[in-house]
Amino acid sequence: MRLFGRHIPVPQSVAMRRTLGGALVAGGALGFLPVLGFWMVPLGLVVLSQDSALVRRKRRQIEVKLGRRWKSGWFASDKDKG
Repeated sequence: MRLFGRHIPVPQSVAMRRTLGGALVAGGALGFLPVLGFWMVPLGLVVLSQDSALVRRKRRQIEVKLGRRWKSGWFASDKDKG
């Protein structure tokens, strides 16, 4: 899987991807615990997006929106603007 220009290996089996994605989302819901974190929710949704058209569509929309903001300078620091 390619995300933000980087290759990320994921399991080849559909069942393993769904299990991994579901576990990441469930672990992210318990993000207030020390080992788990809220960062697991978006990562789980990215893994699930390979097999679900609805999640894939939403992920792509967010990725395009962030890419447009990035290019327009929305995320640029003050040093980059001057």
